[in-house]
Amino acid sequence: MFATSLNSQLYVSRSTAEMIENMDKKATWDRFYVENNSKTSPFKNFEWFFGFEAVQNIILPLLQSSTSLQAPLQVLDIGCGTSALGPSVYRSCSVPVRVTCGDISPVAVRLMQEHARDVPPGNRFSQLEFVELDCTQLHKHFGPSSVDLIVDKGTTDALLKSKQGKTSAGLVLKQCLKALRHSGSLLQFSDEDPDARLVWLETEARTARVGVHEVGTLRGVCYFCYHVTPHSSGQH
Repeated sequence: MFATSLNSQLYVSRSTAEMIENMDKKATWDRFYVENNSKTSPFKNFEWFFGFEAVQNIILPLLQSSTSLQAPLQVLDIGCGTSALGPSVYRSCSVPVRVTCGDISPVAVRLMQEHARDVPPGNRFSQLEFVELDCTQLHKHFGPSSVDLIVDKGTTDALLKSKQGKTSAGLVLKQCLKALRHSGSLLQFSDEDPDARLVWLETEARTARVGVHEVGTLRGVCYFCYHVTPHSSGQH
């Protein structure tokens, strides 16, 4: 069910330590996806931490119990890479959704456009798209209060682990909260301990509500879901 942890999973020609320091840079991810997608090998989705099966019971109820009058529901997977998470939401959700999978790497976006074109929708009105975007500049793609669910599986972790990424991580959080509807949710999936992540979230997003629960444990590493909602949404 789970993939290996972020730090042990990386296979690149350069050292893991060097990549971690530069996870906030577009060139790092372009190189990573080029090196991990040989033209002579079948394409495989690359999952940070775990796959959709591990978190579907968190994601799908939020969408399928939504009382929003907006149709389809707007779902955004930031820093999607070549994960099957976004396409799996599109395939598994019974209510109409428009799933946008965004990544800063055009290499990752192109790979997903090529290999996810035949995914069947869970609802005939659902839509799936892959776009190149910088998640520190979501306002260029999404207006205020326009998104119902934002999924962040390892993207904030990558920024916080990088040498110069803490400022960017805070900006991403603020951009996400601005893009969310009042009834919307941001789900951050992470291996960072709540003692550290909760303090950071509550400091960076003072007007938001923050909750946390465990997703699961792999090889002694516990993974968490941090559920962030606009303060006025009335959610936990």
